[in-house]
Amino acid sequence: MSNDTPILPEDPAILKAMIATLQAENAKMLATIRAHDQLIQTLRLRIAKLKKQAFGKSSEKIEREIEQLELALEDLLIASAESTTTLADEDEADSAPEATTGDIDERMPRRRPRVSATTPRERRELDPGSCCPDCGGDLRLVGEDMSEMLDLVAAQLKVLQIARLKKSCRRCETMVQTPAPSRPIPGSMASAALLAWILVSKFDDHLPLYRQSEIFARMGADIPDSTLVDWCGRAMKVLAPLIERIEADVMASDLLHADDTPIRVLDRSLRDRGLGKGVKKGRIWAYVRDHRPWAGTTPPGAVYRFAPDWKEEHVHRH
Repeated sequence: MSNDTPILPEDPAILKAMIATLQAENAKMLATIRAHDQLIQTLRLRIAKLKKQAFGKSSEKIEREIEQLELALEDLLIASAESTTTLADEDEADSAPEATTGDIDERMPRRRPRVSATTPRERRELDPGSCCPDCGGDLRLVGEDMSEMLDLVAAQLKVLQIARLKKSCRRCETMVQTPAPSRPIPGSMASAALLAWILVSKFDDHLPLYRQSEIFARMGADIPDSTLVDWCGRAMKVLAPLIERIEADVMASDLLHADDTPIRVLDRSLRDRGLGKGVKKGRIWAYVRDHRPWAGTTPPGAVYRFAPDWKEEHVHRH
């Protein structure tokens, strides 16, 4: 039986070069495989979305499939970005769009983040000094190179200690003290800014209260879930007059756009009667006023109303 094993050279330098070449080829093959996997996942995601558009109401299973595909595609993109390294000069990256390398980057083009003009800017100057490092002569300013980095000021809890000083009159011994400032929720420690952060995180970012409690714990504050629930309920009561004014103003418009979105609502009566898992389908109706496309001067606004079913009587009542 013949032995087809190639005879390897004995020189260590040549062996190292051969290993480096094989490693480079292996990395290229892995990148190609990942690119193909990424393309397959992207096509599957597109097919699932097209199915959802085609079948409409019977799309709960497809929606779950789309969510899983999006998570898998995101993980694949992160792994691809982790394995792909670009050795670009820092100044070139600031002055030009990011260059894409490899098969994966060509399929997923990247762009620089867009930052609004209203975002605060902080200028930091790197001054080489006033003396030349070579000859010691005086330096004069001839220009500057400007680049930008996007920074984040992380949220931080702080305790506002409100000290109300007591003073007495030297003549009549009258005690004088400034009244305590009002609080959004009487008797609670939550400031208006903290309540706004909690409400936006829950209702706009869909961040559950138990996760917010975990975030606050990392910041050094133990706020139980029950306390956050109480704060949300009482804050909504405080905001009720403002909500009513906005609703009255929007619903009085002569032109409204309306649409509904189905949502799953818990119904314990169904579970008690043995009907399913105690979940029924409700509706959230959105009434939107936006005259900006027609050069209108009225500020845009939106009103959301809940309806337990799809009967027209709810829309007439709205």
